[in-house]
Amino acid sequence: MSTATGLGLAACGAAGMALLVDPLLGGPVSRTVRFDSAKLRDSARMRLDQAGLTEVSVGQLLGMSLGAGIGALVVGLAVMGAAVPSLMLAAIGTVTPVGLIRRRRRHQLEEAREAWPAMIEEIRLLCSSVGRSIPQALFEVGRRAPEELRPAFEAAHREWLLTRDLTVTTELLRDQLADPTADSACETLLIAHQLGGADLDRRLAALADDRRQDLLDRKDAKSRQAGVRFARRFVLLVPLGMALVGLSIGDGRAAYQSALGQMLALAALGVLFSCWVWSGRILRLPNELRVFGS
Repeated sequence: MSTATGLGLAACGAAGMALLVDPLLGGPVSRTVRFDSAKLRDSARMRLDQAGLTEVSVGQLLGMSLGAGIGALVVGLAVMGAAVPSLMLAAIGTVTPVGLIRRRRRHQLEEAREAWPAMIEEIRLLCSSVGRSIPQALFEVGRRAPEELRPAFEAAHREWLLTRDLTVTTELLRDQLADPTADSACETLLIAHQLGGADLDRRLAALADDRRQDLLDRKDAKSRQAGVRFARRFVLLVPLGMALVGLSIGDGRAAYQSALGQMLALAALGVLFSCWVWSGRILRLPNELRVFGS
């Protein structure tokens, strides 16, 4: 029992650390890891801001992760009475808040994709027909942007009022939004502001048309994935349901408490969680690379 518990602790600790660091950094962990606490904290802060969680601190995020992990551990112990699978559940619970934040960020990007064609078109009309200056048109449209995008426009507007430097302002807006369309729109507006915008109307119209076509293509791809997404959720529920049924039949709960039972349950949870994450990555539509953003 002690050997199985030790192996389970080591496996869960390694998996939990890798899964916790990877979502925060937004990519795979490099082979040469250098723990720069300030850089990691700044990266986590930026991603929280981009997800619209400006009121949540990094410490609060860690607290939520710890609370979710402890809650999952308690549930696992109450249901199975086995230490090793419960530790695996705790590791999964620990990374759940970070995963939810990344999911919120993806939804925000989807909202931005739907809003940007109309926003670009409105900026074009304000600049060409109404006679607004480029900064005025940008911030006026930003005040009517989707709720998830407004904090970024408000921060950029404050920066503009303080500095009157559109370069710094658009850099802040791009960093806050972290969206390829926002990068292209901000760069187009910045160049037109600095060099003169004789062809601004044509360029913004072309950009809006391109974003509309991209949006239609993405909606078509997501509609084709509807059946697969349903099957993915169904396949997740089936083994969990069978495990719960097995716990209630005869000495099923006692089987989970044996050394072999714990290791098999740990392997099953690991495979189930890995397949869920892997299938989610496959179903995720590719995002455009940011050219002008950092």
